[in-house]
Amino acid sequence: QVQLVESGGGLVQAGGSLRLSCAASGRTFSTYARGWFRQAPGKEREFVAAISQGGGTTYYADSVKGRFTVSRDNAKNTVYLQINNLKPEDTAVYYCAAMLSFSGYAESREYGYWGQGTQVTVSS
Repeated sequence: QVQLVESGGGLVQAGGSLRLSCAASGRTFSTYARGWFRQAPGKEREFVAAISQGGGTTYYADSVKGRFTVSRDNAKNTVYLQINNLKPEDTAVYYCAAMLSFSGYAESREYGYWGQGTQVTVSS
């Protein structure tokens, strides 16, 4: 089992920044690729970013490229999502997830473990 706990969300003004963290416990952290998803009210959960087990490969949704950066520190069992130049449309609950393989990284159904989510609200 892998337990994931997100933190770092909050209320920020447009143009601001946040760094979300996702701490993991349980099975070997570095075995799992990790993803970030978000879900806005009334919308489906959508892929945001993913990072491979070693951290050498990352992928981003087109809507966040250039503003979001995913990284991981395997020594700290933590994955991060740096969000810059926040926009009101970034308002959502952000979830981190873990998967054993790195195929299908943009598909939520491929992830076996999920955190409880952290709310990000961006005011205009």
